[in-house]
Amino acid sequence: MAKTLRIVYLGSPPFAVPTLKALHESDHEVVGVVTAPDRKAGRGQRIAQTAVKRFATEHSLPILQPKNLKAADFQEELRTLNADLHVVVAFRMLPEAVWNMPPLGTVNLHASLLPKYRGAAPIHWAVINGETETGLTTFRLRHQIDTGDLIFQEKIAIGEDESTGMLMQRMMEAGAGLMLKTVEAIASGEAEFKAQDLSGDYPTAPKLNRELARVDWTKPVRSIQNLVRGMNPFPGAWTKLPNDDLWKLHTVRVPQAELVDRLPKDVEPGHLLTQDDHILIRCADGWLEITKLQAAGKKPMEAAEFMRGWRS
Repeated sequence: MAKTLRIVYLGSPPFAVPTLKALHESDHEVVGVVTAPDRKAGRGQRIAQTAVKRFATEHSLPILQPKNLKAADFQEELRTLNADLHVVVAFRMLPEAVWNMPPLGTVNLHASLLPKYRGAAPIHWAVINGETETGLTTFRLRHQIDTGDLIFQEKIAIGEDESTGMLMQRMMEAGAGLMLKTVEAIASGEAEFKAQDLSGDYPTAPKLNRELARVDWTKPVRSIQNLVRGMNPFPGAWTKLPNDDLWKLHTVRVPQAELVDRLPKDVEPGHLLTQDDHILIRCADGWLEITKLQAAGKKPMEAAEFMRGWRS
């Protein structure tokens, strides 16, 4: 018979909220929530709370916001919560004193089919690399990041035109169910732990930076489409024009055949053309049409609306 577990939940961004909600509404007791400290954000430098903190506040859950996870006072406060299990979703790396504290250890939800895409941005990189399938994994934490013993995995198809944002929305909901299934298995003593095969040459998911999001027009059409999808909605793929205009690209597509037939065949990659309300850029093996974009300091616009302002 499954026992009721005392759980401390660790997470910060919106991706972590559905799992916290599922655990809060379960028969288990969330006895504490650990999330990132409040910070100043935006032009007005207003104090911003994490999405997890907002949920915890609304549901009167105890909240801890340590600046330093190794601090003795934080660890002592965490210990007084007397948790059976720690559950982690989209949080920073934990010191051993934290993940090894509860008697049942610490379990994590990772947005890939481990051992593929270990790292900070698994959803982004699966889309950028043109994968047609990804998934979710729950596993038990150990020293090296994302290498612990597997518990459950769930495959998720990636749509041909699906962006990181769209895929993330589906995965965060599915992840809540998978983690609840994991907690139930641990509570009943039926969880099975399987060591990861770490010997293969698996793709990884390193942290994103601005240069990774820059479009290289000498690459093939599909590669650039995948980059734009993978960087949407954040951090956003971008390109810089010869006149120093900087554009963030939200969506692109292969232009219709009748439009392509009217375009020159002997131009270099990166060459930009505008035809009526169409914005087209040459790639290594064809043309791409930019359908939604954003100029520096402006709001995102459909191409036709953007063109009216750009011409004026």
